[in-house]
Amino acid sequence: MTSIAYRSVDVDGLRVFYREAGPADAPTLLLLHGFPSAGHMFRDLIPHLADRFHLVAPDLPGFGQTELPPREEFDYTFEHLAAVIDRFTEVIGLERFALYVFDYGAPTGFRIAAEHPERITAIVSQNGNAYEEGLSEGWNPIRAYWEDPSPANRDALRSLLTPDATRWQYTHGTPDPTAVSPDGSTLDDAYLARPGSDEIQLDLFGDYRTNVARYPAFQDYFRRHQPPLLAVWGRNDPFFLPAGAEAFKRDLPHATVRLLDTGHFALETHAEEIATAIREFLA
Repeated sequence: MTSIAYRSVDVDGLRVFYREAGPADAPTLLLLHGFPSAGHMFRDLIPHLADRFHLVAPDLPGFGQTELPPREEFDYTFEHLAAVIDRFTEVIGLERFALYVFDYGAPTGFRIAAEHPERITAIVSQNGNAYEEGLSEGWNPIRAYWEDPSPANRDALRSLLTPDATRWQYTHGTPDPTAVSPDGSTLDDAYLARPGSDEIQLDLFGDYRTNVARYPAFQDYFRRHQPPLLAVWGRNDPFFLPAGAEAFKRDLPHATVRLLDTGHFALETHAEEIATAIREFLA
């Protein structure tokens, strides 16, 4: 049985919750989740890797069990999320580590990598995008909000915060939706239902435009530092297209790309396959 510790740590006045497993002296893999989830999305992956790796999975500010300060007291931008997680790694003593990035975890992790390239040993990107061609038409309503941040365009995005939308993200593109447990999406919905969470998520939808603006800087980091990279991607993701996975090869010729017959939350259906790919990649 894998022993997982559930901890919280003070990061400059913010309580950050995280999961930790595996030997402390083993190579570290920092697991960064996406929207609308939390570190619990790695619950099936961690047992497959904890014998060989030191695994750390924090909940981003505004998500999961990490403290949820009101918008008036905390700037919910991706730049700030990355700064908090950067400090989190320092507070718990992570000096060098590989990154596993998914969805929102990608612009968070890529910011940290570009700022501290000497600390990053490798990158696993599971539907974690860094290229314009990886963005599907599913982003069109959010793009409309970027171009015109009107109350009407903001309110139009509230449909993405409903239980039906969450469940759809989990099941769309999977060969058999009945094989996807409802536990993860139900827990995500509980977090989304907290007072003030909806406005925080809408703020982050709006700020995602800064991630796209940073794509050239992320790509420059890839070209200059050539981190080993594994892109393991649900090919049927409605938000991040396989072209985004293949694009890594443009800047990282030795990158490995594996496309899986599943959707956005690939770990819900392919945790064992992804774990095997990671073990081979980081061997």
